[in-house]
Amino acid sequence: MKILGIWDGHDAGAALIKGDKILFAINEERLTRRKLEIAFPVRSIRACLNQTGTACDEIAEIAVSTSDVAKTLSRVIPSLKEEYYQIRRRKKGPERSSVIKKKMKYRLTEYPPSSLTRWVSRRNLRSRLRSLGFESFRLHLTDHHLSHAVPAAVCSGFEKGLVITLDGLGDGLSGSVSRYEKGRLERISGISARHSLGIFFEHVTNLMNMRELEDEGKVMALANYAYPVDDAQNPMMDLIRVKGLSMRCRHGSLGMYEALKKILWHFPSEQFAHMAQRTLERRILELAKNAMNATGMNHLSLAGGIFSNVKVNRLLRMLPDLRQCHVFPHMGDGGLALGAALVVNHQLNLVRQVPLTDLCLGPRYRDEEIKDVLKTSGLSFRKSREMVKETAEIIARGGIVFWFQGRMELGPRALGARSILARPDSLAIKDALNLRLKKRVWYQPFCPAMREADAAEILADYDGPLNRFMTMAYMVREDKRDCVRGVINVDGSCRPQIVGDENPIYRDLLEEIRRLTGHGILLNTSLNLHGEPVVCSPQDAVKTMLDTGNEYMAIGNFLVENRK
Repeated sequence: MKILGIWDGHDAGAALIKGDKILFAINEERLTRRKLEIAFPVRSIRACLNQTGTACDEIAEIAVSTSDVAKTLSRVIPSLKEEYYQIRRRKKGPERSSVIKKKMKYRLTEYPPSSLTRWVSRRNLRSRLRSLGFESFRLHLTDHHLSHAVPAAVCSGFEKGLVITLDGLGDGLSGSVSRYEKGRLERISGISARHSLGIFFEHVTNLMNMRELEDEGKVMALANYAYPVDDAQNPMMDLIRVKGLSMRCRHGSLGMYEALKKILWHFPSEQFAHMAQRTLERRILELAKNAMNATGMNHLSLAGGIFSNVKVNRLLRMLPDLRQCHVFPHMGDGGLALGAALVVNHQLNLVRQVPLTDLCLGPRYRDEEIKDVLKTSGLSFRKSREMVKETAEIIARGGIVFWFQGRMELGPRALGARSILARPDSLAIKDALNLRLKKRVWYQPFCPAMREADAAEILADYDGPLNRFMTMAYMVREDKRDCVRGVINVDGSCRPQIVGDENPIYRDLLEEIRRLTGHGILLNTSLNLHGEPVVCSPQDAVKTMLDTGNEYMAIGNFLVENRK
């Protein structure tokens, strides 16, 4: 049985699964080229079918996440979410009515689903799906936080454990705590949408003149540059409390914004970021400890947008009573399409484990397709018989290489399929990437990709399991920081991708880099300009190369040079 999963909200997308196999998964932004696309994922759905040779009449089960009031209203009136998208991404200036609209948005999102919203959502979704050619199918509306929790559980590899989800909100909740044992997921606590850590951090991001739902990582990075404020003197700590397995906020979402605005008046931006990060860390650690004590479980699986915060994840991983910690790699709402499909698969087919050793689940392009694009690009190119060796030599002598190989990754991280690669030990290369190519803020660090042998040698707190998907922060040993100075934060931490055998050509490249430089480590950042989606197709890669003026690209079996 093939199950199609769909998410039609923030970072929309689609996924197709069969049994314990994920056949294909993609987010709409990669195809429309609009970052964190919010439109109904027509192109993603078609890609799922076309890339797997699946006809519409082969799909008997379709799963769609979330049916609360706000989501249902945006399905009926798509212009509402489009306008919010334009304002949130700073594509449209604020109007006199913007404040009122924003207040209405936050108020509406707190309301849970009802029989009416489910009926309206079903009717709207059926109409859209029939227009795409689907006829005989059952439509399943899956709960928002269940669609985060199930993939966290079934893709963790754990036989049993604790599952925590935390995000902004969805279907009336901002989080959940569940027990996973004997293939059964049992929710033991739901955290109300009114008491949302995600909305708290979203407000912090917005007040710092950054884009909420997008720039929270910048807040985390900037927090390291602050003169520390003691927790006892941190006024944000009083805004949020943990009570058992739940959260309690002093204010609702609108009141929280005003309270944070007053705090910002008294502190510089970096201290404001530091206090927000510390509040997030303290409260999530309290919740996790309470849940572990209540259940006696020592394996932890995490999902929801908050767990894109790798510093929080590191602190959770290091809890003394915890055996293992797993973060679902597409932790934010972009993972809900796959999550919804896995929920229905779990319920109908009793599939308890879905191995997730590789996230390269998107499109693949043949050499013939790549060559056709390169012929009209104006770029110089040739077929390479030793792609790994030639690429490693370019990088070793200080070159920056666009790396486009195999199927595209799913999720927010570049993992060696659509990456920009360079030496990890050069501050000059780091600055060139920031200023000339990526055009990012100076304080946001790049990340390393490394072999497992190098991880054990370089990372002070490496504890064994491969962190394939860049979901955790680690501390770099002080005596090893010179060899990774371009990929560490000011506090000595990094967010590594620890590479096993899941991507043979990428693994071989790291091996060759080790032979040439002494360490199998690369600077690995996503192949895109800041604020744009990661490239998907050869056309996207060529456009990015021309726009940035970068000199080298290894795409399929072709080595490309931009001689201009």
